[in-house]
Amino acid sequence: MTILVTGGAGYIGSHMVHELADAGEPVVVLDNLSTGFRFLIPTSVPFVAGSTGDRPLVGEVIAHHRVSAIIHFAASIVVPESIADPLGYYSNNTMNTCALLDVAIKAGVREFIFSSTAAVYGNAGDAPVRENAPTVPISPYGTSKLMSEIMLHDAAKAHGLRFIALRYFNVAGADPKLRTGQATPAATHLIKVACETAIGKRPKMNVFGTDYPTPDGTCIRDYIHVSDLAKAHSAALAYLRNGGASATFNCGYGHGSSVLEVIAAVRRASGQEFPVEISGRRPGDPASLVANVDRIRSALSWRPQFQNLDTIVAHALAWEKQLAARRKSAVA
Repeated sequence: MTILVTGGAGYIGSHMVHELADAGEPVVVLDNLSTGFRFLIPTSVPFVAGSTGDRPLVGEVIAHHRVSAIIHFAASIVVPESIADPLGYYSNNTMNTCALLDVAIKAGVREFIFSSTAAVYGNAGDAPVRENAPTVPISPYGTSKLMSEIMLHDAAKAHGLRFIALRYFNVAGADPKLRTGQATPAATHLIKVACETAIGKRPKMNVFGTDYPTPDGTCIRDYIHVSDLAKAHSAALAYLRNGGASATFNCGYGHGSSVLEVIAAVRRASGQEFPVEISGRRPGDPASLVANVDRIRSALSWRPQFQNLDTIVAHALAWEKQLAARRKSAVA
């Protein structure tokens, strides 16, 4: 039986597709290519262009490919953008997830893995945040994901669906084999932005706020390597296949790095002293978000391989150099 990966041509989704294909799992990708790229996924993997909100199309894909499980990545993910366009985020993230769930349940899909976010916690405080911490998102992005989690819980009770919601902390890095990585133009991920600045793609980068209540005044985040995150999804799928009950897990490493520490790591890896401009805080940015990972490590057979900031940065920088060469070649 096949696994449907929505948003499978995007950054995290494409890593998941490679992970599944490497394991010999039958997989089909559904992606509208609004932020994804067909070249990021193996040519051997069936690809369908379209939206998770297109009920007839989703039903056709599930039936034709005999889909037994869904890993749902398709979403809008930029916090400042969600503040400017909240209804667009509720439409794409929440309403489309509702449509996808409805079609999947009616088609008999019983295993569902949901791409959630640490943004559901809002201002969580300094201590590593546990899954039972209050969920008080401070952006429409976080709220849209929390609403989807609530729908999942209710659907599971009503229809026998079993799910895993994985709350990502800050995803970074790239496939060590450089088959895929973050390719979205004008991306806002800190490590990608720093790497692009280091190789000259951007003239400078901004640090948004140096007056947070943290050791160096900049925001602290728990950066998780995207390949480790893909393996966490595989472990979650194995857990569900073995009869595991629905659950919510943090996905991080349990330790954080500040914005300035990330910039220092990129400067070390690149050997470049690129320009950095200090700006004011952005709306929706909590001071610190670090995961408590006790639950996922005790419940799943998942052990991360790349939990080192310098390794994450090295892979991200290698990908940016390859991507720049690819684009230069395409223009030539």
